[in-house]
Amino acid sequence: MSARVVVMTVRVLQHVEPEGPGRIGTALERAGYRVETARLHAGDPVPAVTEDVAGLVVMGGPMSVGDTDRHPHLAQEQRLIRECLDSGVPLLGVCLGAQLIAAAAGARVTSGDSFELGWHPVTLTAAAAADPLFEGAPSSFTPLHWHGDVFDLPDGAVALASSATTPLQAFRLGRTAYGLLFHLEADHAQVEAMSRALPDDLARAPRTDADRLLDPAAAAAIGPLANRVFSRWATLMH
Repeated sequence: MSARVVVMTVRVLQHVEPEGPGRIGTALERAGYRVETARLHAGDPVPAVTEDVAGLVVMGGPMSVGDTDRHPHLAQEQRLIRECLDSGVPLLGVCLGAQLIAAAAGARVTSGDSFELGWHPVTLTAAAAADPLFEGAPSSFTPLHWHGDVFDLPDGAVALASSATTPLQAFRLGRTAYGLLFHLEADHAQVEAMSRALPDDLARAPRTDADRLLDPAAAAAIGPLANRVFSRWATLMH
């Protein structure tokens, strides 16, 4: 009798329709994982992390970490994230997801000095040169930004990236928990969908940034780095 093959699952928490896992999901599926997405905005419950769950991905959204009155699932998500941190389940948070990981780890999340939207450079820290995800990456690259809130560095975490307006753009906590304020996961189609769904955000950004937002070349240029980063995160769950 052949041995039963167990396919491990990565759970994704999605907060708004256009901000799905994108390139993250593609990398995970290529690595052999089943990707299960909880569409919290559509009423799906916050899932549990069971024995067959290899990791948890927490996506972005227009709400703030403290908006628990309007979005009660945010408090449930922080409890789930703390469980993952305590048990060593790999975590990947993007934008709001990174803010939720920071908050769950005890760091402060606040409004930034400006609303950062568009394609802007980030610079990796010296520590990122030896990081499992960013080793060998260019010292500076230009991802998509779409955020108004920022976070402090959680205790024990390693700062990995900054931008001209935001001193902390990415961090690693422990060996396998990552928070990315910028969006590597979004291809051009996803950026278009976000633009249609979140017009109020576009109105908050400088006109030049909003005009450049839908440049397909910008989304294509960051694709190879994004695919490498997410593929490497997938290997951390082995």
